This record gives sequence, structure tokens and C-alpha cells, in this order.
Amino acid sequence: MATSGFTTSILVDQSTEEVFDAIMNVQDWWFGDIKGNTKQLNDEFSYRVGEVHFSKQKIIGVVPQKRVEWLVSDSNLGFIKDTAEWTGTTISFDISKEGNKTRVVFTHHGLLPELECYDACSNAWTEIIQRSLSSLIKTGKGVKIF
Repeated sequence: MATSGFTTSILVDQSTEEVFDAIMNVQDWWFGDIKGNTKQLNDEFSYRVGEVHFSKQKIIGVVPQKRVEWLVSDSNLGFIKDTAEWTGTTISFDISKEGNKTRVVFTHHGLLPELECYDACSNAWTEIIQRSLSSLIKTGKGVKIF
């Protein structure tokens, strides 16, 4: 597994169980048209925002309260030349205790600075994780970013 890519993290007061459950409820924090299942190993789901973004993810790793990993099996990013830049990349959520808090480290493995979508995609992921996922964990309600 490639370890290089874009990373951002959040630190919250909630338990690892609450954090894990929020991550698995993708439609509550990654706003767009989500089709498919997002709850367990081998589930597949797609994410779409008009003609701008389409991606299909398969959940390839689940360690309850510790880690979730997705494989991006297909993508069509309509705002760049190589619309399939995400295809074959992986996305991970690593969950750990830090004292009485819980840290989530989000990494999009393969989302590298030399890619055309890096600036837009890393900025979007930062907003989605730090604002929407964080809000869902803390308040029970995600924030629509776009």
C-alpha cells in the first residue's frame, strides 16, 4: 500500500466508536449523490456531483474503531484533463485515542502534488474532513460544503 498522499486530521472529544460510526455513515458528511452501501467490508458506493465529480469506492479494509480503507475503483473528475486521476488510489481513516480524545487521520493515498487535481482535491478534502465529518462527529449533523 502506498503511504504517500494527502493527509489531514481532526481531534475530537467523542469515543472511537462514535467516530467509527460517523465515518461509516458517508452520506451524512460527504454531500453529493451517494448510491450503494457504506457500512461494511466489500460494500461499494458511488459519489457524484453533477458532471464535476464521479468516483466509485469499495470498502477494502475495516477494523472497527481503528481503521477504514476504501479503494477508488473508478473516477471521472470533469474539471481536469486526466479525468481518471483518482482511479486506483486508496483512502484511509485511521482512528486512535489521544488521552481522553480521539484522533482521525485521513489520507488519500496517491493524491500527490504533481497531479492536476491536487490543489482543488486537497482543499476540498480539508473542508470535508475538518468541517463536515468533524461536525457530524461532534453534533450528529454534517455540514454541506459545496
